[in-house]
Amino acid sequence: MVGIVIVSHSKQLAEGVRELAAQMVQGEIPLAVAAGIDDPQNPLGTDPMQVYEAIASVYSDDGVLVLMDLGSAVMNAEMALEFLTEEQRQKVYLCAAPLVEGTIAAVVTAASGSNLQEVMAQARGALVAKATHLGLGVDDYFTSIPCPPPREEEENTKEIHLFVRNPLGLHARPAARFVATATQFQSRVRVKNLTRNTEFVRADSINQVTTLGVRQGHELAISAVGDDADAALSALQGLIESNFGESDSTVEPLLFSQSPPTSPSSPTSPSSPSSPTSPSPHPYLQGIPASVGVAIAPIVNFSKAPLTPHHTTPSTPTLLHADNDEKEWQKLQSALLAAQQEIQTLLSHASTQIGDAEAAIFDAHLLFLEDPTILEALYERIFEQHMNAEAAWSGVVEGVATNYRTLDDPYLQERVADVVDVGQRVLRLLLGTSPTQIDFPQPAILVATDLSPSDTAQLDPTKVLGICITSGSATSHSAIIARSLGIPGVVGVPPQVLHLTDGTVMAMDGETGRVWVEPDTNIQASLEVKRDAQQTAQQEALRMAHQPGMSQDGKRLSVFANIGSVNDTNVAIRFGAEGVGLFRTEFLYLDRTTPPTEQEQLAVYQRIAQILDHRPLIIRTLDVGGDKPLPYLGLQSEDNPFLGWRGIRFCLDCPEILKTQLRAILTASSGHQIKVMFPMIATVTEIQAAKAILKEIQAELRQSGISFDEAMEVGIMVEIPSAVAIAEQLAQEVDFFSIGTNDLSQYVMACDRTNPRVANLADPLHPAVLRMIQQTVKAGHEAGIWVGLCGELAAEPLAAPILLGLGLDEVSLNPQGIPGFKQAIAQLTISEAEAIVTEALKQDSAAKVREIVSIFLTPEVGNRE
Repeated sequence: MVGIVIVSHSKQLAEGVRELAAQMVQGEIPLAVAAGIDDPQNPLGTDPMQVYEAIASVYSDDGVLVLMDLGSAVMNAEMALEFLTEEQRQKVYLCAAPLVEGTIAAVVTAASGSNLQEVMAQARGALVAKATHLGLGVDDYFTSIPCPPPREEEENTKEIHLFVRNPLGLHARPAARFVATATQFQSRVRVKNLTRNTEFVRADSINQVTTLGVRQGHELAISAVGDDADAALSALQGLIESNFGESDSTVEPLLFSQSPPTSPSSPTSPSSPSSPTSPSPHPYLQGIPASVGVAIAPIVNFSKAPLTPHHTTPSTPTLLHADNDEKEWQKLQSALLAAQQEIQTLLSHASTQIGDAEAAIFDAHLLFLEDPTILEALYERIFEQHMNAEAAWSGVVEGVATNYRTLDDPYLQERVADVVDVGQRVLRLLLGTSPTQIDFPQPAILVATDLSPSDTAQLDPTKVLGICITSGSATSHSAIIARSLGIPGVVGVPPQVLHLTDGTVMAMDGETGRVWVEPDTNIQASLEVKRDAQQTAQQEALRMAHQPGMSQDGKRLSVFANIGSVNDTNVAIRFGAEGVGLFRTEFLYLDRTTPPTEQEQLAVYQRIAQILDHRPLIIRTLDVGGDKPLPYLGLQSEDNPFLGWRGIRFCLDCPEILKTQLRAILTASSGHQIKVMFPMIATVTEIQAAKAILKEIQAELRQSGISFDEAMEVGIMVEIPSAVAIAEQLAQEVDFFSIGTNDLSQYVMACDRTNPRVANLADPLHPAVLRMIQQTVKAGHEAGIWVGLCGELAAEPLAAPILLGLGLDEVSLNPQGIPGFKQAIAQLTISEAEAIVTEALKQDSAAKVREIVSIFLTPEVGNRE
């Protein structure tokens, strides 16, 4: 029998319609409601997951008809269909019939045993009687509505063939970008590896795309069926032809911060002493070199027992039973959402700690959680096999991992570690267990069977001096992250190291892959010489980075770091940061269910200020919304979050959160160079309101006798075009501007930088954006205030001459980019930089700007006069 679903903004309305319809057929029809939202203050609304669950509860092979009231009910119903399998979607129709009359007509027709097309036709013609009675004469219109169109024929499929040119093909980051691009279109997109003669797979599945085993030089066939098929194929073609945004020299998402390790110099047996001709005659264990560097320290064994799913009840002999399928599905959805938030936090931290390229590994982790093939398999296990959430998740993850293990490509086999990493994260959340922390009290070498990418990304290089693991390879994501962190590493070490007791002294050479247990004095002395030589070279490379940022002819440009944590501050100082130009305080609010207290925030601000040792610290007040939602703060989903309730808009509407943060910042300012910066300022009224709250807190602290910096500078982020347009007025209200090019670029170019279809437009080197920067600098200087820039534009090598020439006083970027930026501006005079800017502003695209800078910096140009 055909199932019926009622979707409405009002739960009371929907329940009333269901009661009326049920009375017509004595409750014989499978009828479900998806209405209202769980918000006591504003219960009107619809939820796609609620719609999906309602469809699932009445689904059968006879099909389901969904009736909706208006607006978001229609959009969320369409979204709910995305959670269904391809086969199920063919049997679920959204009906444009009037909600009340359509529902009654549908249930009466369904009760008679009619098929889905007949039920839909009767529902859509439900106004005939009323229209006739009112004399509107619209019978023909209502009775001639066609049945739902059949599925598009294969002859409508459009297909292109392309060769993949980037070095390692569709590894983690390119695969993630491919899937993200494909999912932006309504058309059904599929892809196959022609070189390996695979079958077509879904382009919206990160796992299916990755397991195609696409390498450099392989030919792909990409097909699309749908209204926007041409646009989808064009976008994917552009992505592939641009090498997925990777340079020709990029290897994996490696971009080593140090040289990749070399292979062992001799084929010594893994557990045997070296041969007499080997450079080291002393016994050692041979592993695989993974991350260059020497470490000599006591070991600490790290083990993390894999989690396993719980049985539903103690007496249940198998995992194939759950008492409430809906409850298990909801439990799983909650865990997936929590995992998504954790990975997003990890991605943000990793971007600061190891750079965007390496951090992109975790983009693939996020896509794994959204993979439709995964969700479909989970749905089947829970609703058809009646598994509990833990068992369903574990089974699906193990199936994906097994698929990777059986691939011929060794590189793809290593991606099992990422699958297991995500799998264990979600399972931990389902089981409610606490995450395992790697926190050594004293510096040590970590010894383990394996180390997940997530665990590796959170290591503290000052505490973990080396990594020695018995599995893995030099191209594993954990090895890549270790190299980015500058932690020496050897993988594939013989398993006997796992039997060593904590505190045993170990020496390791990440360049040769050799490991010595309790090395004698000669070995230690030899390795110490090598370590000292490496450290001397690194220190020399960083020495220039610790000089003030300055042009060749002495023009100062302060070079600060963007940070998100205390650990980031140490990294920033190591790379030569002259201060912190942006402390993203939203990271303090992540991974928790309540906002941080004043004391919690104060402790962090004071600790960072202490590490900086009187260097400037610019603290941005909470900037949530957009791409940084925090559910516990009551931030609802928005159609366009980047243009919605975010930044200062949220904080002014929730003043207690802002007041708590300002109290902590002001209290920490005593004795330190702390400045406060408000984000997303669009009007003079907003900054005046924020300053009024700041003055209120200052008065409270004075009255309480709490000291603070009375002269603390106040600034704003200039990241909205309106702020540029009224920069002269805003400059009268603040002590400094900091230009946020990440958001300014997308607002100037009217494009969502998270949307692969248009993200390329959000290029901060576009002349339109550069003119905005120039205008802001001019307005600030004319008003007598300093102007900085804290977007990632400064991390692009070709941007350094332009930022110097635009007259900025300060730039702030990821710590890893600081040495390169300082080196770039040190090779230019201010007149040369200004000449580059003059030519750049004449161009009509970002590509031509880059071309101009590249030509100017080419040695053959001579003295560039």
